[in-house]
Amino acid sequence: MFRIALLAGSRPLAFEMPDNGVAIPPPPPPTERIVDVTAAVRDAIRFPLSGVPLAELARGKERATIVVEPPALPVPGALRDPRLEALVAVSDELEAAGIPSGYQTILVAAGLARRPGRGDLAGLVTPEFARRFHGLVVVHDLEAPDLAVLGEAESIPLAVNRALTETDLVVTVSAAESVLHGGPNLFLAAGTAAPLVAAQESPSLLETGGSRGWRLALALEHALEREVPLFGISLALAPPKLGGLASGYPYDARTVGRIARSHLRRALALVPRSLRWRMLASAPAEIAAVAAFAGPPSVAHAEALLATLEARTTAVAGELDVICIPIPDTTLMLPRERPNPLAAATFGLGYAFRRWRESPPLAQGGTIVLMHGFERHFAHPNQQPYRAFFSALHLGRDQEILAEIARGVGSDARAIDLYRRGQSCHPLLPFADWEACQPAIERAGSILAAGCRDATAARQLGFVPAHGLGQALDLATGHTGENARIGFLLGPPYATLRPASTPQA
Repeated sequence: MFRIALLAGSRPLAFEMPDNGVAIPPPPPPTERIVDVTAAVRDAIRFPLSGVPLAELARGKERATIVVEPPALPVPGALRDPRLEALVAVSDELEAAGIPSGYQTILVAAGLARRPGRGDLAGLVTPEFARRFHGLVVVHDLEAPDLAVLGEAESIPLAVNRALTETDLVVTVSAAESVLHGGPNLFLAAGTAAPLVAAQESPSLLETGGSRGWRLALALEHALEREVPLFGISLALAPPKLGGLASGYPYDARTVGRIARSHLRRALALVPRSLRWRMLASAPAEIAAVAAFAGPPSVAHAEALLATLEARTTAVAGELDVICIPIPDTTLMLPRERPNPLAAATFGLGYAFRRWRESPPLAQGGTIVLMHGFERHFAHPNQQPYRAFFSALHLGRDQEILAEIARGVGSDARAIDLYRRGQSCHPLLPFADWEACQPAIERAGSILAAGCRDATAARQLGFVPAHGLGQALDLATGHTGENARIGFLLGPPYATLRPASTPQA
């Protein structure tokens, strides 16, 4: 049997691959990558996919707003992110076009995550740029009372930060990680909470068809472009490349096997969890850009997403009866923290599972095995709104009940005040996370929590707790049959899955 290593929680677990199992690693990072991101962005700006170049849009303009996103995705992140250099290049191009940095505004759109503080903002730009930039840096507030209303879409009001309407030009700078992250989605993240929660009604993170989030983002982009000219820069990023002892994981089968057989893996299990978490969070990683595109935000984003998928897609023959998803001990949102049970479930069901193209990899009614402890740990104070969500689960998981509770939580003055002061995530983030999990929950016949240490928390979420992966697989095969096809996702970063019979775009 082939022995594999799976990163579940804060430790790598070794497991003997069963005869009916298949390991699903992401493709290795491409060898061809952009060496000079600044030059690539400048070329893209001067030769956009459609529309006029940025210099022409900026001609005669006095003010500009640059919209950026905190680099929450991909996971793991890197200290040197290509988006930093892209932002500097855009600001310099605006200055060359006649808009000095003193008349530029950088709008940070963090969505439902905690509003970045001064220390977090320093990581969004290079130190050299921070010293010479003379404009404003604004962190968007979803609950600001003076947002500019632009209409509605699908019965949801659309509003944005006034820095996007009271300016002469808007430029977005992002990476194309999914149809819900980057590009026109920055406008949703610079708006109100309601569209961000509704946007999670998307079966796949990589398919525009059926994605309510993509429709809302396009509607907001079209409404905003009637007020001010828009221009977008989207980067296609290579999957993160780990360094140190994990170099080559999870792309190289030999590295996966070496880690599974390593004595260091066994020794790591003896290290206190808090120390393992710090080691995991500080693991060296490198992220490179493979392409840069410019034009209208939605156009540049769509093209960059196609380029991103070319470097991250793995073909899987046929549907899987069981899919095992290891969940690391970190959150999808910034700041990186030890996850609570819902945040861990969102990592597995709302992110890893929804990274498919053309059709879901799991057969209807199949089994999902989530590998995590699911302990009820709520990092203070950022994750306190999740406590309210778990209190709501005592009343059941009925969507109408949860929607009614969400309306009450969304108007909680104390929770809103903590969010506005940058001390907590938005109180509706847990409800958006739960919405993101629904496509996987509706697809699966059952969801098992392997290695669960808090059976009550797992059952509250509707999962079946299991002591370990072996017991979880016994339960899964008992339901689906001994000949069930079992897929093991290796990661993060996770592979993007597509049917093997369909030619890759």
